[in-house]
Amino acid sequence: MIDFEPKYITFDCYGTLIRFRMAETARDLYRDRLDAATLEKLVRFFAGYRLDEVLGAWKPYRDVVVNAFRRACERVDAPYDEDEAQSIYDAVPTWGPHPDVPEGLARLAKKYKLVALTNASDDQIMSNVEKLGAPFHAVITAQQAQAYKPRMQGFEYMFKQLGCKPEDVLHVSSSFRYDLMTAHDLGITHKAFVQRGHEPSTPYYECTEVSSIGHLASLLGL
Repeated sequence: MIDFEPKYITFDCYGTLIRFRMAETARDLYRDRLDAATLEKLVRFFAGYRLDEVLGAWKPYRDVVVNAFRRACERVDAPYDEDEAQSIYDAVPTWGPHPDVPEGLARLAKKYKLVALTNASDDQIMSNVEKLGAPFHAVITAQQAQAYKPRMQGFEYMFKQLGCKPEDVLHVSSSFRYDLMTAHDLGITHKAFVQRGHEPSTPYYECTEVSSIGHLASLLGL
């Protein structure tokens, strides 16, 4: 059990709640043009460059995706088409939740205020949130904060908007690199790592590991 009553449960959205399909979409675009090994390198570099693109000053999420995809294509000497890169960005609002999410969030929402802290643009995220099947007290985007995670500015903006402190929240994510390491450094002592398979666990950061959002609800007594 999680022996803590948070004022808010704050969530990463893409990857944690929404089934993030960047890699899948890139594979679909290039499956017939690259050999299997090169395709997997492209996918891996695309992920790495997306992280690199969000570490500086804020820019539109469209630019993050398009720039990262261009750099990944250049890295593996693959043909690059900006319209195809744009199509990956355009697909993001169509993506829905992991299968476990709607039921688990509905249980949590009966007792707790749910907040999304997401590396998204304002004009795309609500389409994703509407597919989650539970009410959110607030949806805070990188565009509003003018900074992407893993930078601290987004978390600090969230605390200011909610009128709370790091020790008041339970932060939930499937990513140490984007969320949980920063949360640790900011003094968020209550954290949950959702095991989605795209990052390994890192015990140093003292997170409660859960297999699903329903598992998290059960640990909170719901």
